Amino acid sequence: MRRSYRLDSLTWPEVAAVAASSLLAVPVGSTEQHGPHLPLTVDTDIAAALAETLARERDDVLLAPAVSYGSSGEHAGFAGTLSVGQEAVESVLVELGRSADAFAGVVLVSGHGGNAAPLARAVARLRREGRRVLPWSPTGSPTDTHAGRTETSVMLALRPETVRTHLAEPGDVRPLPELLPHLRASGVRAVSANGVLGDPVGATAEEGRRILAAWSSDLLTATARWADATKTAAH
Repeated sequence: MRRSYRLDSLTWPEVAAVAASSLLAVPVGSTEQHGPHLPLTVDTDIAAALAETLARERDDVLLAPAVSYGSSGEHAGFAGTLSVGQEAVESVLVELGRSADAFAGVVLVSGHGGNAAPLARAVARLRREGRRVLPWSPTGSPTDTHAGRTETSVMLALRPETVRTHLAEPGDVRPLPELLPHLRASGVRAVSANGVLGDPVGATAEEGRRILAAWSSDLLTATARWADATKTAAH
């Protein structure tokens, strides 16, 4: 049995003993507004929970501390949002990937849609350098993309004490493809005064647990396929 799967509980000799046969799961999130009813850490909380499930379910996965700041410029109109921008996110992920050469591979579990572009560029660069990297992000409805029913339900399952259900109210419920030109030009505040893209009303912890189970299953399947494929290619 492993002593621990969390880097924050291990020493370097303990990591060194298993790193070559282990995958490193890195949660990648953000610190940004999630409406008047959810905390600023939603994306990081979700990424960390999913990455921890991966590490708990697979004996060959270790869990790294989360990257808690992301590319969140579209939320700049709301207090508390802390963004480092796309270039910084890309650079951090590239350098993290390079520094993780002791491990058999790296799984980047991203909980923030705004990180998608720099994450893709970082992964492409790391792969060109011959490193084994898997990016993964949860999926959802195009009409429920930010602080809506999905994220509110998941947070009720993960950290119910942080959810202000009495303040939950609908935001802009138009599909994301329709909103994207406005978001890119003027940010979230231009389309949603409360910062919500979706409708959180009616969210439940039970629904959140179902969503987490589905996401976890998808992450586990994607990791297993990737790990098996890369092992086959190596031989």
